[in-house]
Amino acid sequence: MAKAEHGEPIELVVDGRPVSITNPNKVLFKKLGLTKLDLANYYIAVGSALMPWIRDRPVLLERYPNGVGDKSFFQKRIPDSAPEWLTTTTVLTINGTPSRALVIADLAHVLWAANQGVLGLHVWQYRADRPQWSDELRIDLDPSPGQNFDHIREAAMNVRLYFAEHGIRSYVKTTGSKGMHVYVRLVDGYDSFAVRGASITVARDLARMHPDLITDQWWKELRGGKVFVDFNQNAPHKNVFGAWGVRPRVGAQVSTPIEWDEVMDVMPDELTMLTVPDRLAERGDPWADMDADPQDIGGLFAKFADEIADGIPDAPWPPVYPKMPNEAPRVQPSRAKQPDQAE
Repeated sequence: MAKAEHGEPIELVVDGRPVSITNPNKVLFKKLGLTKLDLANYYIAVGSALMPWIRDRPVLLERYPNGVGDKSFFQKRIPDSAPEWLTTTTVLTINGTPSRALVIADLAHVLWAANQGVLGLHVWQYRADRPQWSDELRIDLDPSPGQNFDHIREAAMNVRLYFAEHGIRSYVKTTGSKGMHVYVRLVDGYDSFAVRGASITVARDLARMHPDLITDQWWKELRGGKVFVDFNQNAPHKNVFGAWGVRPRVGAQVSTPIEWDEVMDVMPDELTMLTVPDRLAERGDPWADMDADPQDIGGLFAKFADEIADGIPDAPWPPVYPKMPNEAPRVQPSRAKQPDQAE
């Protein structure tokens, strides 16, 4: 389809800044007929809830220039040809390579990304002006094959109870896919290594308390059909699909913050680009007070540190990371040599 058929550019003004939406009629979600302009208008509609959470955070861009179902790629670096008004910062990729990343300084930055066909803002765990502090702990609840969303609901409620018993306030959102994310806003003072350590404590404790439902086993072959608490989502330089973001799914599902009392009833596939703006207008932002009450995870990290001191190894890191101190041998169990196979 020729570019002219996608319409002339439309200028939207947000935060006092004009942002041009080129090819505004280009369809990004074919099943629903939703366009690039529809995506931009969605972010304007949810901007009051999105911005307090994502403001000043670096993001990795997941781009679908021709929409869902077509070719996509992750854009790690913002090119020098990008507009001068864009805020950027230098981040490190997992292997330590520096990269110029977009920082969401205001809603205009979100619309600029939407105009690039971005269907996924993957967000760093710190704000660009204080990269030394990881200010959120993320619990990613990942279902195993054969499980359904009811297992995720039950696991999420157990996570909430666990945090409450430790005097920690938590928040929940759908992932826009099969799982749920539980977030804790943190006081300054913890880097990503400490936050990951605290999340390992959470995963191990939950697996011990709910052995029939929850597992902390990194290797999929050991999960036994249980909900996995993915502690490695807190690893240094790890970014996670952001709240209020539209997923690259045919139904334009949204990773949606919800109230805890909705967990047992929410239907995540019904939370879409078409339904979430009205929902937000009617119910308000469930995460509105998150930044007002940051939490301390010192006790959780201290337990992890004590286990390391007692000789309990660190949990496995993802294979893309270098071997870490205190980590047990990072080998898939089914590929590990058995004692009678050792040379």
